[in-house]
Amino acid sequence: MAKPVNKLVPEFASDELVMNGVTTSLDGRRFVVVQPQKPGQPEIAEITAGKVRPYPDAAWNDWREGQDGRRVFVGANSLRVGPDGALWIVDRGAPGIGKPLAEGGPKLVRIDLAANRVTRVYDLSSVAQGASFVDDVRFNGGVAYLTDAGRPALIVLDLSSGQARRVLENHSSTVAVRPLIAEGRQLLDSDGRPVVVHADQLEVSGDGRWLYYQPCSGPMFRIGTRFLDDASLDEATLSGHVERFADTPSTGGTAIDAAGTIYVSDTDRSRILTVSATGKVSTLIADPRLAWVDAMWIDDEGRLWMPAAQLNRTPGLNQGKDAVDWPIRLYSIALGVKPVRR
Repeated sequence: MAKPVNKLVPEFASDELVMNGVTTSLDGRRFVVVQPQKPGQPEIAEITAGKVRPYPDAAWNDWREGQDGRRVFVGANSLRVGPDGALWIVDRGAPGIGKPLAEGGPKLVRIDLAANRVTRVYDLSSVAQGASFVDDVRFNGGVAYLTDAGRPALIVLDLSSGQARRVLENHSSTVAVRPLIAEGRQLLDSDGRPVVVHADQLEVSGDGRWLYYQPCSGPMFRIGTRFLDDASLDEATLSGHVERFADTPSTGGTAIDAAGTIYVSDTDRSRILTVSATGKVSTLIADPRLAWVDAMWIDDEGRLWMPAAQLNRTPGLNQGKDAVDWPIRLYSIALGVKPVRR
């Protein structure tokens, strides 16, 4: 087991919330996405004065079973401050893996941080159905790219019209074929079945030319964004532009800097890897405290934020057993790099 590295800075800790994603605004506000482990816990929260509060308000974080999901978070899965300075949230539309989608549940939500209110909701019901699990999002001009980890595919969303389409459905680059491993064990659900997470992490290069993406268990692929944006291309043509990019392991989350380096969390060996612009994989930091680092974030001061979410120790991914070692912590490490706002 790797020895602790003192470069890690503890930023926040919670004795009850499993925080699996973090983002910061230009003025230093901090937001987290939560995977509730019991009723009454928020989906999205802001950290202020060492405490968390539901964001943008309690009503958006109070979905009840059977309730329409259009104006409430059903299952927030990721968040990030976008290039427009707004907070964007991906709602998978279901309260958990394998759970049925709520009516109007799958969506992308934009929140104006100055007004602290929702300004637009993109309904993804037309492209997220059945076993869909809309996972994460990145932006490129007027387009958003999302991953579907349940029904393997990428989703291309026109932010102006709200029209969305599925691409690379069941393609070898979006389908998980490797076992999902963390801390030396394959993840099994509450019924003892292997956990399978298809298209999951994604990043857009600083120049907007490339989309990098992968199943949760790796490896990483890339495709030119000009091909994704061209709705006239059929699946056969589009798939011909997919390139295998890097041999990444089971991964909790990623981030990318302006130089093109991609940061990848290795859930099996509790470390953060770097993937160079040429696909070379190296180790940045290894530390047992980095248990299942999920959605990372690079702030404007060049710090990499890492939520050590311990998701593999939660009952839904650990054969029904709760093995979380509280508290759940957010860490950062100074890298001195510039972020990519995509």
